[in-house]
Amino acid sequence: MTLHLYDTRRKEKVPFQPAVPGKVQMYVCGITPYSPSHLGHARCYIAFDLLHRWLEASGYDVDYVQNFTDIDDKIIKIANEEGIDFLEVANRNIEDYYRVMDDLGVERADHYPRVTEHLEGIINMIEILIQKGHAYTSSDGVWFSVSSAPEKFGTLTGNTIEAVQAGGSGRLNESDKKEHNDFALWKAAKPGEPAWDSPWGPGRPGWHIECSAMSLHHFGESFDIHGGGFDLRFPHHEAEIFQSECCTGKKPVVGIWMHNGFVRVDGEKMSKSLGNFWTVTDAFKIYDPIVLRYALLNAHYRNPIDVSEQLLNDAKGNQRKISETYGQAIVSSEQGEALAPLPPLPEGNIESTEFLIQRIGIIESLAEEAARALDDDLNSRLALSKVQAGAKIIAEVLNSDEIDETDTASFATFSIDWMEEIAGSILGVLPTKEIAKAIYDPRLDPKRVAIRDEVEALLARRSIARHAKDWAAADEIRDALSEMGVTVKDTSDGVVWSLD
Repeated sequence: MTLHLYDTRRKEKVPFQPAVPGKVQMYVCGITPYSPSHLGHARCYIAFDLLHRWLEASGYDVDYVQNFTDIDDKIIKIANEEGIDFLEVANRNIEDYYRVMDDLGVERADHYPRVTEHLEGIINMIEILIQKGHAYTSSDGVWFSVSSAPEKFGTLTGNTIEAVQAGGSGRLNESDKKEHNDFALWKAAKPGEPAWDSPWGPGRPGWHIECSAMSLHHFGESFDIHGGGFDLRFPHHEAEIFQSECCTGKKPVVGIWMHNGFVRVDGEKMSKSLGNFWTVTDAFKIYDPIVLRYALLNAHYRNPIDVSEQLLNDAKGNQRKISETYGQAIVSSEQGEALAPLPPLPEGNIESTEFLIQRIGIIESLAEEAARALDDDLNSRLALSKVQAGAKIIAEVLNSDEIDETDTASFATFSIDWMEEIAGSILGVLPTKEIAKAIYDPRLDPKRVAIRDEVEALLARRSIARHAKDWAAADEIRDALSEMGVTVKDTSDGVVWSLD
């Protein structure tokens, strides 16, 4: 099966055919950095990270652009309230974005253009739109004239000009634009706001023009994929269609429009006013980043997702099972190094009655099914289920007495490669090898290994003190261990210690 993606414009899944064979140009709308990144951002950029990874795994050379809107009304408002430069607000939240997305396993885009770095291109684009009769100047800036290209209205949403006009009565008084649907390309300077020189006087860009100008800068008159959240379809992305197509004369400018679904928290839309607004950093205080990534991938990217305690706890348990099996395979493979050279594994055959041959066949077929799921408009939920099924079979084989230790070691190496390709490189839900080994066997935790000798020495001293009934010394040692984050439990089989 070839890759099929849902195109919001055509409202159907279509075969993906980039303009240049083997190469993909992808633009995803980035954050407006007026506050720390939240769960909605995590959902969006994990979804398009999966697309980025799957395209590259499928052999494409991907040029990935994601912008930052570093000048905006909200950024200016916060900067003025704090008495600082607007770029300080933008920069600190961009750094937060990089930090939390790195933790979530979101691979970096190739380019992160900023609005403030593309003022010349934005101004040039506005000049062309004015020359072509698609924009006009007014006392408060420059506006795009929607009536100059009415056939483009509703390209992504199906909205009609008449319906939107009926719901927008009374708003014309707020500006000097001619029609309710017209939107700002350039905003005239206001007191207390940053401004740049332009042919129409000092001011700053409107929201929509930035992405058109930056995509034009990086890709030229057309490109393959444009992504963003479902809420950006209107007005932002439809405004981009107006601007880009009217400026370049190229139609369509974008091959496939993709939009991810909303995030809800416990059944309600995430909102600060409802008190259910989670920043990504907030979520990290309760759940590991890899668990959050797993949870957000365990739903099709186009569907809304309800983030609840149940969802996250299920993700925690399922992701741990995968990690534990991965850790067991690593340990088995390392134990098998003493048996080298290992025999090659037999070829898998799902129809075979031989235990190992059949299991290898099943696991290989699960990989193919996961690939088909991802080719079917990135069905990550189905792909994860195939990984879970594969991990279950791998654990069964590794724990089986039906094969000898050399076959077990060979199978373990095969399993590592299988999991690292699908669960790791593509889905991004595998931990490091060290963490996986520690999940499988807590005694292998690197933190535990680092202090093991010291802890064992203290426990030996504690045992001597207890034998001598020197309870004060024994308690003092226990306190010292507690300060190291070590919990000691006396059992009938001896002393057991663990890290908090």
